[in-house]
Order: sequence, then C-alpha cells, then structure tokens
Amino acid sequence: MKNQIFVLLTAFCAVLGFTSFITKENNRRSSLKVDTTITVNPLIEKVLTKEQQLAYTPDMVIQSLKEGSKRFMSNSLTARDHSMMVRDASVGQYPKAVILSCLDSRVPVEDIFDKGIGDLFIGRVAGNFVNTDLLGSMEYGCKVSGAKLILVMGHQSCGAIKSAIDHVKLGNITSMLAHINPAIEASKDFKGKKSSKNKEYVDYVAINNVKSAIKEIKLKSPILKDMASKGQIKIIGAYYDLHTGEVIFL
Repeated sequence: MKNQIFVLLTAFCAVLGFTSFITKENNRRSSLKVDTTITVNPLIEKVLTKEQQLAYTPDMVIQSLKEGSKRFMSNSLTARDHSMMVRDASVGQYPKAVILSCLDSRVPVEDIFDKGIGDLFIGRVAGNFVNTDLLGSMEYGCKVSGAKLILVMGHQSCGAIKSAIDHVKLGNITSMLAHINPAIEASKDFKGKKSSKNKEYVDYVAINNVKSAIKEIKLKSPILKDMASKGQIKIIGAYYDLHTGEVIFL
C-alpha cells in the first residue's frame, strides 16, 4: 500500500512540474515580439511581347540582367503572378536572351537574374560547354525567335571543371568532360598548383572554359557570328559566385 501511495505522489509531482514548465514556456513565448511582416515588390514585369523584344538592344538586355542580378543579391526579387504569366506566354514567346549555364542545381538562372516566364532561353549542361545541339538551340533562340544576347555563364566550384582536371573516367561522363580540355590547355600559364583542390586554379579554368565556349560559338556558327558582326546580338561571358550570389560579367 505504501509503495502505491509513493508511486502516486511521485506521478502527481511530475505532472505538477511539467504543468509549471508549460505555463512558464507559454508565458515566455507570448512575451516575445515576432515580426511576421513579409515585404514583397509589386508585380512590375509581365510576359514580353514581340514589340518589346524588338525594342531591346543587346546592351539594354545586358543592363537588364545586371539590374536583376543586383535585386537577387539584395533579396528583393520581383513578385510575379506565375499562373497568369503561364497563360499569357501560351500564345507565343519573345525572350531577351539565350543563357548557357551549367547543370549545377546551385545556379538557378532565372532567379539569379530576377527574370520570369518567357524572359530567357536556358541551355544547361554540366560544364557549360558548347556542342552541336546547343549551337542549334542558340541559333533558334536568336535567328528564329529574336533573342538579342547569348550569355555563357560558368560558376565557382564547378564539379565538371574539377572532374575534367582530375581526368575522371566514368561512362558517358568521360566524353562529356573532353569538351572542357581546351580550357585546361588554355590554363597552362596558371602560376600555382594545378589541382582540383586548388580553388584559384579551378576558378581560372572555369573562366577560361567560358571564353573557350564563346570562341566555339563564333567558330562553329556562321549564323551567330554574322549576327554578332552586324550588331544584332552580342555574345558574352559571365561567372557566378556561389558565396555572394554575384554575377561577374567578363
């Protein structure tokens, strides 16, 4: 009997202690001032029309991308009604630019430039190199659909660049990485340890890889080279900093 009374008293004290703790915690939380205000920008961009696309010059597109990059870095992305934009874009598309980016999931191209549905053509491949399929896509984007800019964008700490430096051999990855070899060859003048563990060297190769892709575009696409020579488009490079979110135009 005494043991039962002791157990009951112990349980009763435990309940009292837990209740007291909950009461104090609720009082503490209620005294905290939590700012639940969410600030968003107004909807300022809609799906581009053909007339708006025609009015753009290559330099205007570059400036638009730079301004979008600044908004991304300051965490002030434009609030968009994507549902409405999807419906508006269904009748046609008139993007400003074609952007060749790496496959890397840490490089969300539309967000980086604060652009929405119908603004950009995006081509993605690990190592952001150029091949026949991507050249054809760029020709379609510019010659057929009217985009005014081709931007090749590499990025910091690129896994494809590191793998190419390490001469990785694995399935189709082997032939894919061969496209990056020209950039490694162009980086022979690097002063320092040429290793995938050397951040500065990896960045150096990545930037040369962007430059190599631009050369390939002009060399292997007479259509795009001609458009660029006439000032109808520009073909430029950029480099994305994973740590800061900054796009550095080369």
